Amino acid sequence: MESHEEVAEFLQTELARRATERGVPGAAVAVVIDGEIIDHAVGVLSTATAVESTPESVFQIGSITKVWTATLVMQLVDDGLVDLDEPVRTYLPEFRLGDDSATASITVRHLLTHRAGFEGDIFTDTGRGDDAIAKFVELLADMPQTSAPGEMFSYNNAGYILLGLLVERLRETTWEQALVERIAAPLGLERVSPSPYEAILHRAAVGHLEAGEDGALTAAPIWAMARSNEPAGSMLAMTARDLAGFARMHLSEGKAPDGTTVLAESSARAMRAASVHLPVITGLGTAWGLGWEIDRDDDVRLYGHDGNTVGQASFLRIAHDAQVAVVLLTNGGDGSGLLHDIVDPLLRELTGQGLPHTPEPPTEPAAIDATSYIGTYSNSIFDLEVSQDDVGRVWLDQRPKGLLLEMGEQPSRDELVAFGDDALILREKKSGMHIVYTFLSPDADGRHSFIQFGRAIARTS
Repeated sequence: MESHEEVAEFLQTELARRATERGVPGAAVAVVIDGEIIDHAVGVLSTATAVESTPESVFQIGSITKVWTATLVMQLVDDGLVDLDEPVRTYLPEFRLGDDSATASITVRHLLTHRAGFEGDIFTDTGRGDDAIAKFVELLADMPQTSAPGEMFSYNNAGYILLGLLVERLRETTWEQALVERIAAPLGLERVSPSPYEAILHRAAVGHLEAGEDGALTAAPIWAMARSNEPAGSMLAMTARDLAGFARMHLSEGKAPDGTTVLAESSARAMRAASVHLPVITGLGTAWGLGWEIDRDDDVRLYGHDGNTVGQASFLRIAHDAQVAVVLLTNGGDGSGLLHDIVDPLLRELTGQGLPHTPEPPTEPAAIDATSYIGTYSNSIFDLEVSQDDVGRVWLDQRPKGLLLEMGEQPSRDELVAFGDDALILREKKSGMHIVYTFLSPDADGRHSFIQFGRAIARTS
């Protein structure tokens, strides 16, 4: 695939077939090659209405929204309004957490790199008004501090909502309006939809969830999550071409196609530079920048982000030196499988390297002494209990609670096997992946204090 025509032919030939094989109702792909965008869409936007998916259809991008929020924050840096290493309270004096001394030392950089150390999986709906984000931040006052600011990576949705309030406060407008005025409009992105009110004006994809024992997909009962979570990725929707246009701006060191500076070159470079290196974590890369997930930091540098909302999954990968970006948006089924069917061969042909290999359990796992891992690790939405039976098999019991329980999440039990130093991996796939669980910070007795799988969850017993 060396030409635009070959990429277009690949998408027209493979996308529909592969989406059907993966049970994906509708999908859209856009590819950036040397500044040009090729896009294609297949399937239906909803199995309930059978409306056809087209390149003009908008899908939710989920947590890829965080990179848009990070870009808005870096624009504040460009304008001299924010210093990344200043405490957040410098700009938001009302910011409070359960641990006041820790709160006072949390910086903007800590939030951007998911190292603020407080629990971040909070999805409280604070209404549909323009004050939804501010009301959400008020609710953080009781949030516990899991680790010291800057100590470790732990993916934090709430941290990005706090960054959204920072944008609102310093721009004196809503996060939605700032996003449209300062990113979408200068880039000429016509279908970027911060909320359902804009998305309804376009052909909008509906998420699909598994229903019943046969695993059949059904249209999700709701379209979006709470407005309070929008800077972290609860409802932003757009076409694959729109998201590719955003990626193209980052490939162009912050420039729009007409030469307008949307983001300073120094900020664009800083966003994709490795700020924190991660232990082995399934699906979250090897390092993290200022908003970007860094999948590979070698001769074919690869960075991006994924997103999930109610039955929709999104994927963005950028190979910077090759000036290539690939977007995949889906509305149900095995989106991760389709990522490997479509995005991997595109990257392989266009850049020389595909996606990094995902972790797999060893064929013959070593015996495990799980003494230092056994225990319960908890946060506000689930308990994780690690145990070992009489024949030496290690089990992970996940028990949802709070909002996760209210959303219908069911308890699960999965077997873990050995995977490197102080790491275990699921023997069977869950949500299409063999998730790796790394154990961190042993105490004086050798018992590990955290279980890490993207979130760092503290031991409670």
